[in-house]
Amino acid sequence: MIRKILHVDMDAFYASVEQRDNPSYRGKPIIVGGPPDSRGVVCAASYEARKFGVRSAMPCSQAARLCPPGIFVTPRFEAYRKVSSKIRQIFLEYTDLVEMLSLDEAFLDVTQNKKNIPYASEVAKEIREKIFEETQLTASAGVSINKFLAKIATDQNKPNGMTIVRPEQIEKFIDSLDVSVFPGIGKVTLKKMHALGIKKGKDLKEKSLEMLGQNFGKSGRWFYAVCRGLDDRPVEPYRERKSLGAESTFAKDLENSSEIFRELADIAEELERRLLQKPFPGKTITLKVKFSDFTQKTRSITEDYSFLDKNELYRIGSKLLEEFILESGKSIFPIRLLGLSLSHPESLSKNSQIKTEDEEDLFPSLF
Repeated sequence: MIRKILHVDMDAFYASVEQRDNPSYRGKPIIVGGPPDSRGVVCAASYEARKFGVRSAMPCSQAARLCPPGIFVTPRFEAYRKVSSKIRQIFLEYTDLVEMLSLDEAFLDVTQNKKNIPYASEVAKEIREKIFEETQLTASAGVSINKFLAKIATDQNKPNGMTIVRPEQIEKFIDSLDVSVFPGIGKVTLKKMHALGIKKGKDLKEKSLEMLGQNFGKSGRWFYAVCRGLDDRPVEPYRERKSLGAESTFAKDLENSSEIFRELADIAEELERRLLQKPFPGKTITLKVKFSDFTQKTRSITEDYSFLDKNELYRIGSKLLEEFILESGKSIFPIRLLGLSLSHPESLSKNSQIKTEDEEDLFPSLF
């Protein structure tokens, strides 16, 4: 049976909620995040702000330089969660096979939908209309036979648009795509692909499985499949949580080891608080460090037990952090951000350590 998969993505979700709730923001460049002079990052940007080059995860200071008329708004996550819950209820009116990827994005399997609508495109149209009717917010959608195609289709006609990729259109659609839009291809992988002459989906399809495996490891098999339109991942309504973490971006770069370890203790305490709210039996703890030049490194270690309290989290985190600290009591480079997270140990062997320069190039959790 050919599946009917939808990918629905709210348009500039956080910023759109702010514009909806505050009429004076409408039509203006809204930047949701920290103050413009802070070390925080952009959570979301309205389409008016995106015209200036502002993007999510960009430092707020950089966003302020790019977009002088930008209006910086403090995030209201509780408001966003309420809207997200309402949107999810709309999805569930059509199918129970709803996989929420975030507050503003989801996959739906409507092969057999509750309203017996024969065409997936009609289901997507109804959902988008109902979302606007109940929330006054717009959503874009992609419609195809699997997750990969549906997700890429969504971005072809944003904002407030819909793209349908029918079976007979798949080959032509993928051949014409820039490989940069393929999920799982970050900056480092993209640079390597370009060096190998791979710029379009058609170029990727010309490469053998052996060649892709040699150059891209396990991800090579994924690239080999999706450039042929193959993706058999099911829509998973009850996805198991894969990680839980906490991190902090500092108002100024930290160099003194006592300050750095004090901040680590605070992060461990925050992670403990989150664990009490959402228990998670992770046995792999990962330390993330971002330096002043924005390079980022991680260290991980897996034990035979779950990390239950802030003291154990801090003890393990400190052990990992020591690799970044010189005996003189100063960091190798000034530190901009610290983070601790817990995850399941399946992907890491006991006491293993990983070093990552481009986290985008790790096989994404979405897949």
